[in-house]
This record gives sequence, C-alpha cells and structure tokens, in this order.
Amino acid sequence: MKLRFNSPILATILVAFTVLFIVSCQKEDSQNGTADEQEQAASQASGEADAEADVIYNGVFDDAMGVNDEVALGGTGVFGRPNACPTVTIIRLGAPNPFPARVILDFGTGCTGPDGHFRKGKVITTYTNRLLVPGAIATTEFDGFFVDSVKVEGVHKITNEGNNTSTPPVRKYRVDVINGKLTKPSGNYIEWNSTKTITQVEGIVTPTPLDDVLKIEGSSRGRVKRGALLVGWESNIREPLMKRFTCRWIVKGIIRTVRVNLGATSPWVAELNFGTGNCDNQAILTINGIPRQITLP
Repeated sequence: MKLRFNSPILATILVAFTVLFIVSCQKEDSQNGTADEQEQAASQASGEADAEADVIYNGVFDDAMGVNDEVALGGTGVFGRPNACPTVTIIRLGAPNPFPARVILDFGTGCTGPDGHFRKGKVITTYTNRLLVPGAIATTEFDGFFVDSVKVEGVHKITNEGNNTSTPPVRKYRVDVINGKLTKPSGNYIEWNSTKTITQVEGIVTPTPLDDVLKIEGSSRGRVKRGALLVGWESNIREPLMKRFTCRWIVKGIIRTVRVNLGATSPWVAELNFGTGNCDNQAILTINGIPRQITLP
C-alpha cells in the first residue's frame, strides 16, 4: 500500500510544530533568565549587606578606641575629625578607681559630622580597663542610635588579646558583634553576627594613631530583607582586610560571601574586593564572574 502525503497539510503541520518548539524554547529561556535574575539579586543583596554591616560596626570600633587616651588611644573615629559633635559623658563605676568606666556618646536629636554622615541617639560603652591593656574589654550598646536613616542595634564587644611584654608589643583585638541589626525606614533590615581578629601591623611604637594600620581576619553570618527578598548568608575574609585609622573604610582585602544552602559548586558566590590600598568608598562586588562597582556607606 502506498502512502500518499498531502503537501499543503504536511507543510501546515511542520509549521505548527516549529512554532510550538520555538515558543517552548523561548518560555524555557525566559524561566532560566528569571531564575538567574533571582540568583543575582539574592547574591548581590547578601554581598552588599555584609559590606554595609562591616562598615558601620567598624565605625563603632573606631569610636570606642578614639574617645581619649584614658580609655583607649584617642583621636580615632568621630574623634579623629575636627568638630566631632557628640557630647561625651564619662562615669566612673568604681570611683575613685578609674575603671570600670562607662562612656556615653550622646548625639542628641542629630548632627552631621565632618564625614558627611548624620548621627543621632546614644552609643554607650563600658570599659573594664584601658583598651591598650591586655585582657581589657569594651562592650558597646546602643540607645536609639542612627547612622543617617539606619537604626543600629546589638552588642559590640572588643577584647584585647595582645601582649605588651614582647618586643615590639603585640596589639591584637577580638571583636564580636552579637545580634547586630541595621533597620531601614522601609522596614528592610540586616541582621549580623561577626567574629573578627584585628591585629595592628604598623604604627605600634609611635604615640599617635595616625600611622596605625590594622589587619582584619575572621568571619560573619547574617540575613538581609529587601522587600519580598529574604536571604541568609555566611562570609569569610579570603584575603586579610587592611584598615588605616586615618580612613573610615577598608582599603584592601577580599570577603567571600556564600548564601545559606547554596551548592558547593554554585557560581552564585559573591566576592567583595576593597581595592589596592586607596582610601575611598568604592569596592568591586563580583558575582558569577561579573564585577560591578558598589559604593560603601
């Protein structure tokens, strides 16, 4: 039996299948594109959130060290700039002994510092001893404290793990941020816990902090909410971060941020590179091999 094919009908069927195939491929590509965009947004949110928390809580470290040379170094953080605006109150908790001491930085209803950032509320730090003494601890809490429009919460703890008897002395601090939280007016937030070791590598033998250079190592974990997006992550310092007391930003180093439950071979890992040593608020965030420049707060 011979099969006879009707050419017009066959052509119609082939066209229909071709259209169906193209539409199916376009739909699949669209879905993959959406998935990639979601992965990109989630990795970007976690990388940027970790960087923002790092900058703000590093500022707390600088301020705790910078009040004066009675409790620490003096002249760093907001105190390293002219016209620092907080009112400083020192309470001797064991008077007449100098320590423990509580230092309250009161920014009142708000003021804009020389760094261009608006601050309000109180930063309260309790020192067990002068922070340059091994074993000394400075614990900071916040009372209605804001940096710009961001509310800062949690506990910031500095522990001196150095050695003053060696030559030259070893100046090293363990810095813990416990239940840190940064809340935006929109209701978006960053939750952050961090454990870092900060070691002074330059300027140890001079009395001024202006030549001090610090090396930062350690890790953190957090969660960020941006609208409907809620992402958890863990980060590790892949190359030590370098910080100068004369600069409010990290000047060098790389942080690797991996979202929770992300596969070991996933390309959606964020790496934040702070540069080669220049003091500026720019960093490069690389995700899936694609770099983009971000501005630090």
